[in-house]
Amino acid sequence: MSVTINDIAAKVGVSSATVSRVLNNSGYVKIETRERILQVIKDLNYVPSEIARGLSKNETDTVGVIVPDITNQYFGEIIKGISEVAEQNGLNVIFFNTNNDFNKELKALKEVKKYRIKGVIMTPGFGEGHNYDEFIKPLENINVPIILVSADLKSMNFNGVFVDDVLGAYNATKLLINEGHRKIGIITGIMKSKPASDRLIGYRQALKESKIEISEKYIFQGDFQLEKSYGITKDIINMEDPPTALLTCSNMISLGVIKALLESNKKIPDDMAVVGINRAEFLDVMGVKLTYVEDSPQEMGKNAVRILMKISNSNKGNGPIRIKTLPKLILNGSEKKV
Repeated sequence: MSVTINDIAAKVGVSSATVSRVLNNSGYVKIETRERILQVIKDLNYVPSEIARGLSKNETDTVGVIVPDITNQYFGEIIKGISEVAEQNGLNVIFFNTNNDFNKELKALKEVKKYRIKGVIMTPGFGEGHNYDEFIKPLENINVPIILVSADLKSMNFNGVFVDDVLGAYNATKLLINEGHRKIGIITGIMKSKPASDRLIGYRQALKESKIEISEKYIFQGDFQLEKSYGITKDIINMEDPPTALLTCSNMISLGVIKALLESNKKIPDDMAVVGINRAEFLDVMGVKLTYVEDSPQEMGKNAVRILMKISNSNKGNGPIRIKTLPKLILNGSEKKV
């Protein structure tokens, strides 16, 4: 059975406010009363709740972290970065995994308010049924700092740490062009998401700059998930005039593509060159060396906590803090034209 401040107050014969003053070392309490309270705390083995402790100051040292898919290595890296810097700053972290479900995302935002948290760090999901007109209002009304990581929201201006997705896709496409590819396909994510739309912009820019005709038949809309990209790749293999190279717009899309190619006995890059966005660690286990665009998710997680600490330690309303990192290409040979 847990012990509460009220239990201690009843045992000593004082008010719960007096016990609270002793616990928080704030306000005057007679020396003898303080000693009796401390002795009862010791006798009852009372452990103060950090959340309860924070109620009096309307804030705890707890950060809420909301991600769309905790099983995805990419978000695991973001969480690793968040946890490291949070621990360095004495912060507790509570995690909410939404499974890319819009209703679960809304529920998580309501839940974090109960904890009187210091702030929210989140990567918005982009699953089916996401209604961002309905989503923006609870974000704005949460009344604590919100730090977005990796995925920005269109037409909004929250604090956040992002990667230049236009540049990442542009560089990946230019790499394929420089290798001699002219029929370059792209498997996008859900197009209402800013990362997906930005990556398509980068892809188009690279082709246009190189005076290569943009063929709509080589633009395939995925959903950031393995299953759909697997099916799309099977269809690509059976096309009359398939692309010679593919740009895959997430690590899970890359996994689906590689799975379909290997099942069809297609060699990479001999039969199909592939460049991915984000590292797909599982491919290393399979012995597949994939060239990819690295956007350092762990570092983004670290910077998100640093932004939160900066906001928390300053009373200035200078507008949102937004950091945009530069992507880099990790070359492993899968981009080659054989």
